Amino acid sequence: MTNRTRISSGSPWEPVVGYCRAIRVGSVVEVAGTTAMKDGRVMYPGDAYNQTKFSLSIIEEALRQAGASMADVVRTRMFVTDIGKWEEIGKAHGEYFRDARPVATMVEVKALIDPELVVEIEAQAIVGDR
Repeated sequence: MTNRTRISSGSPWEPVVGYCRAIRVGSVVEVAGTTAMKDGRVMYPGDAYNQTKFSLSIIEEALRQAGASMADVVRTRMFVTDIGKWEEIGKAHGEYFRDARPVATMVEVKALIDPELVVEIEAQAIVGDR
């Protein structure tokens, strides 16, 4: 049986909803949908570029705790509330993944958990597959 390592964000919602920030099974790391929230507050309300950067910094830390890095990321999924902001979101994504260049999906959704959030990002990494 492969070891399963859970990485917690410390959110009080994790045990209620039944999830964790990230999980590593073997060489695969999956990072849950991540938004620009800190201590229950939305960071950079309505600002697609800075919310994307903030979310990616949280993902980067979760990957580090799982023994991975942004260079190990092979896929991202971006859920956005306004596809018209794709260039701002894409610019921030490109700053983090300019060299790794994972496959990426960006789709418009009706809403996220808080109306001030404009982007939520998932990531999948395979450690040692560079």
